[in-house]
Amino acid sequence: MNIGSLHLDNPVLLAPLAGITNLPFRLLAREAGCGLVCTEMVSGDALAHGSPHTFHLLRSLPDEKPLAVQIFGSDAAVMADAAAIVQENGADVVDLNFGCTVRKVVKAGAGVALMRTPKQAEALLRAVRQAVRIPVTIKIRSGWDRLGREALNIGVIAEDCGVDAVTIHPRTAAQKFSGRADWALIAALKRRLNIPVIGNGDVCSAQDAVRMMTDTGCDAVMIGRRAIGYPRIFTDVLCRLRGQAPAPEHLDQRLDVMRRYIGLTVACFGEDIARRLVRNRLGWFAKGFRGSAALRQAVAKTDSIGDALALIDAYRTAAAGQREVITASPESGR
Repeated sequence: MNIGSLHLDNPVLLAPLAGITNLPFRLLAREAGCGLVCTEMVSGDALAHGSPHTFHLLRSLPDEKPLAVQIFGSDAAVMADAAAIVQENGADVVDLNFGCTVRKVVKAGAGVALMRTPKQAEALLRAVRQAVRIPVTIKIRSGWDRLGREALNIGVIAEDCGVDAVTIHPRTAAQKFSGRADWALIAALKRRLNIPVIGNGDVCSAQDAVRMMTDTGCDAVMIGRRAIGYPRIFTDVLCRLRGQAPAPEHLDQRLDVMRRYIGLTVACFGEDIARRLVRNRLGWFAKGFRGSAALRQAVAKTDSIGDALALIDAYRTAAAGQREVITASPESGR
């Protein structure tokens, strides 16, 4: 599929996830076949004001390309400046957040609050579109109620402003991540727009991804929470799109991913920062097999990268020859 001038190898995308989709995680997603990865949400105000910490979030490597950078804010001029900075730092897509429900973001008139202020939203979209040459996308919710009128309205405005694609997570602002995503709204938005529509929400398995595309007609599927600890979901979806059943995942393969995540984190951030990140995040991958809870608890107490690697290797040795299949089946969504 194409997003503006950008051609993607496949229509399976990684959602921006705060505190999760850092560079090592994005590299894992790309290695698993993801067609487009995205940074976590980045403050447009902080970029425009030159925050060193925020600029660090833009760090990228060629192996993760193509890359989308998602920015949030409410001021059109500031967001235009931030988008230009994103482009200068090598992003392939700038994505605008119209869906965040965090109170301080909404209180500042950003995130999902923009869906209630269509004139302000239009001014912001036009300013960003004029500021960059790379494709511009937006990620929205249903709006503030289940009828989805705000989503359809913002989608039309976005297309009129030259936005290249719209991603919709069809839950209301009040729902946040509870309840069910209303896939019918994805279909309604697809019927309304001529630009690509990307569906997001409740894709818990490869079969869900295929069903979303079939049922809604959306051009691509964006996967978020299911990818946490299981980047292989992208491989599974691509298999299903080719009409093939995903191969079962064996314990050795999951342990290899854990080792790979450690190596990428050290390479990207250095051992001191990586040690803290690994303690907090490696447990994402240790789920669904015998003894995984004990392994998660042990990893959370490690004092060094070497200790974490030794734990993984000890677990592999203890399970040698079992060829255990991960019990949390990728088709189960659990």
